[in-house]
Amino acid sequence: MSKPLQAIRGMNDILPEQSPLWRYFETTVAQLLDCYGYRQIRMPIVEFTELFQRSIGEVTDIVEKEMYTFADRNGDSLTLRPEGTASCVRAVMEHGLAGGGQVQKLWYHGPMFRHERPQKGRYRQFHQFGVEAFNLPGPDVDAELIVLTWRLWKKLGISEHVTLELNSLGTSAARAVYREALVSYLNARHDQLDEDSQRRVLTNPLRVLDSKVPSTQTLLADAPQLDAYLDDESREHFVGLRARLDAAGVPYVINPRLVRGLDYYGKTVFEWVTDQLGAQGTVCAGGRYDGLVEQMGGRATPGVGFAMGVERLILMLETLGKIPEELSRQTDVYFCAFGETSELAALALAEQVRDALPGLRLQVNAGAGSFKSQFKKADKSGALYALILGEDELQAKTVAIKPLRADEPQQTVAWEALSKNLQVFFNHDSSLTN
Repeated sequence: MSKPLQAIRGMNDILPEQSPLWRYFETTVAQLLDCYGYRQIRMPIVEFTELFQRSIGEVTDIVEKEMYTFADRNGDSLTLRPEGTASCVRAVMEHGLAGGGQVQKLWYHGPMFRHERPQKGRYRQFHQFGVEAFNLPGPDVDAELIVLTWRLWKKLGISEHVTLELNSLGTSAARAVYREALVSYLNARHDQLDEDSQRRVLTNPLRVLDSKVPSTQTLLADAPQLDAYLDDESREHFVGLRARLDAAGVPYVINPRLVRGLDYYGKTVFEWVTDQLGAQGTVCAGGRYDGLVEQMGGRATPGVGFAMGVERLILMLETLGKIPEELSRQTDVYFCAFGETSELAALALAEQVRDALPGLRLQVNAGAGSFKSQFKKADKSGALYALILGEDELQAKTVAIKPLRADEPQQTVAWEALSKNLQVFFNHDSSLTN
C-alpha cells in the first residue's frame, strides 16, 4: 500500500476548527485599516526573480538562501514572493499610482514563501498583512502606522504582551560612513566573531548588529553606535516620530542595534516584539524606504510600511487565551425537524429566517434522526437555540424554540412570528451574530 500524500513540510493546512480564528483576525485587521483610510491592493504570488534581487538585495539571507525560484517554460526566472513590499512597489510603479506626488495608502494580505527551517511560529508558507504608504515624507505617517498597530493590539487584547522597539538608520550616505567604521571595528576582531557574522562583515555588515550569538553580542558592546553617525535630517525625523508617539501614549524603547534584514530600509525602523513565542519574538516590523522606488527604476518617492505575521499573532492569541467566546460556536440556531413533511417545512422556514436576519448562523439538520440524535447534534454545534418542528408543531403551524445554553423556558411561536422572536433573542445577547 502506497504512503498517503502529505503537505510539503512547513506548508500547513488551516483546518475548519482553526478557520474562525483566522477569519476573526483578518476581519479585525482589515476593518481597522479601512478606518485609517488605507485601501486594499492584491498582487500576484509569483514575480520575476529580478524584482527581489533589485529590491531586497542580492547579499541578504532571503535572496541568497531562502527564495523559491524556478525557470518557467519560457526560460524566465520566477520566484514565489518572499515578502510583499517589493511586489507592492512594483504594482505602484507599473500602474502609476504614486506618479505626480499622489499619496497612496495601501494594504494587502496573503501567503509569502521562504525556504527556512520550519519551527514554531516560522513556516515555509506563511501569511502576512502588509501596509505601505507613498509620498508622505514626514514622521507623521511613520507614527500613524505605529499607532494603528498599537490600537490593533489593544483591540485583540494583547497590548500588555508586546513591546515596540525603535531605531533610525539615517540616510544612505550616513550609513555608508558608519559602515566603514563598523567594518574597521569588526575586522580588528575577526577571529572573535561567529562564522555567520564573519560572512556578513563581507556582505552586509550592519546585519552583524542583529546577531543573536551571545559572544558576538558581547563583542558589539564597544562597537561604534549608529546614532553617532546620523545626519541632521534623520535626527530631526526621529525626534518628530518620538514626539508623536509620546503624544499618542504609545510606549517604546530605543534599540540602537535594530537594523532589519532588508537592504532598502533607511531612517525609521521598528519592531513589535513579544516574549510569549519563544525565539520567534517579532510579530510586526517595518520602516521607511525612501530610496526603494528610485532603486527599482522609478522617480524618487518617499515610502514607509510594515508587515505582520499572521501565524505568529494567531499563535499568540491562542497562547494568551484571547479567543472570543463566540468563535467556539459553529452555529447560532439549529433547526431540528422530524419526518419528511416537517423537513420540507423547516427548509422553507429557515430561508425565511435567513432573509429576515442576514448573518444569522442557522443550520438545518441534514438527514433523518431521532429526537435524541438531533438534539445531540444541536448541542455539539454550540448553538444557543434549537428550533423544533415535529408532527404536533406541523399540524399547528408552530415552532418550538428551546434555549440550549441558558436556564430559560421553551417557547412555542407561530411560523409567521418565528423571525421576529429570534430577532428579540439576538438583540438581548450581544455575543450573537449581527
